[in-house]
Amino acid sequence: MGRDVFRRWAGLGAALILAGSVAGCGSAAEVNGLERLQRQQLRWQPCGDEKLDAAGAECADVTVPLNYAEPQGRTITVAISRARAADSARRHGVLISNPGGPGASGLDTALLEDEIQSGGLRERYDLIGMDPRGIGRSTPMHCDWPTPSGLRAAGLDRAGFEKTLALHADLAARCRETGDAYRYITTRNTARDMDLIRAVLGEQRISYIGTSYGTYLGSVFAQMFPDRIDRLVLDSAIDPVRYSVGMIQQMGKPNEVAFDVWAGWVAARDGEYHLGATASAVRAKITELLRRSAREPITVGAQRVEAHELPLILFEGVAGSQGYVSLAVQLRQLLDAAEGRAQAPDSELEQTLRDEWGPGSDSAVEMMIQCGDAPAPRDPDWYWRNLEASRATEPLFGSYANHPSVCAFWPAPVEPPTVIGNALPSLILQSVMDTRTAYEEGIALHGMMTGSRLVTMPDKVAHGVLDKSACARAVAAGYLRTGVLPEADMTCAAG
Repeated sequence: MGRDVFRRWAGLGAALILAGSVAGCGSAAEVNGLERLQRQQLRWQPCGDEKLDAAGAECADVTVPLNYAEPQGRTITVAISRARAADSARRHGVLISNPGGPGASGLDTALLEDEIQSGGLRERYDLIGMDPRGIGRSTPMHCDWPTPSGLRAAGLDRAGFEKTLALHADLAARCRETGDAYRYITTRNTARDMDLIRAVLGEQRISYIGTSYGTYLGSVFAQMFPDRIDRLVLDSAIDPVRYSVGMIQQMGKPNEVAFDVWAGWVAARDGEYHLGATASAVRAKITELLRRSAREPITVGAQRVEAHELPLILFEGVAGSQGYVSLAVQLRQLLDAAEGRAQAPDSELEQTLRDEWGPGSDSAVEMMIQCGDAPAPRDPDWYWRNLEASRATEPLFGSYANHPSVCAFWPAPVEPPTVIGNALPSLILQSVMDTRTAYEEGIALHGMMTGSRLVTMPDKVAHGVLDKSACARAVAAGYLRTGVLPEADMTCAAG
């Protein structure tokens, strides 16, 4: 298969929609015919969610254009929540949040953020949660995928690589068969939704806090609507230039580092898990387990684990200390199964295997967003060369970080990616040992947003700084309260 598959799909693009025709601010309503939607009256009602209802929040559906170039055409809805500021006399405005993904629901995100609850922000802001277009309670988008995820490792040989190519070509084809609506589930359109929500709420500007992918959404919104952003906090930032294929490629190295941190932890507990008495022995044992899974799938109960799945089990387990015990238990089970000792998978391993690769509701919207935002290389040999080059330095995670993307088979994006470059004030928080958004990505965004301040957390394997560092929480809360950034970049320890 390989190259022929890419050629078959290479021409599936449509003409670009000029970004300037739909992205403006100020008089954009008159230019684009959005007046009707900006004047809509929202029907607020109880959310029917335990956490949101307990916080006194209310929910509503906002009608937005599917395609902002055709604002009088087909519409979809975006679900939002609102918890009004507890002190109306001190109210500053609205604070919208996004938890990342892409593809994650955000209706209750702001209510769960420690920096908001502990920083006095609940009194000063209307907290606005949102399920971005295509997600959760918003008009859903699906592609009838046979697997929940479009992300997996490419295997250890050319046969495994070709198997991944075939799967991803099929996933892209299934989305194409649904029509063309999926092509408008993009970050730029979600940013436009946010600006429409701002107008419907009667606000001149919004403040925003985003984590992981939410930093990309936040930086895109600020670039598209610079006059509409007030205070901007970006936790675990993405480099817009590397998004999205390059972003995943950059995960290989920090995950190898994080694995060695975990290997040291589990080696100190060899009497319990028997995975090796030194970190190097643990690495050697798991590397061999990966090779064995490539030769023959490991059967655990009713589940089969191949070299396509095992790196993602590692990927989840080494991301932070909260996953260390589960990863040790799961790998001990897989090793026993590989050695012929029948195993019934523990509940966490079974759920992981089912949720990530079993049949069920698909999460194609994640790939709709990534593939609709930025074009991906289409030549299979480009991915194969990168994969081969990674094997020496990234033996466990290179096959995931360099897998051929579903986006390689996607129609061309309907508009070009947003180029980020501005001097808007913002706060960027980044962990040196982040396994999802590498530290270099935060450095890159900091350089593009010259008015930003960077807070670095140097001492913990973690994705997400705000929930790991009291110092960082205090800095973020202070900025959101006062609008005053730190005088210079700074370091915040974990804890």
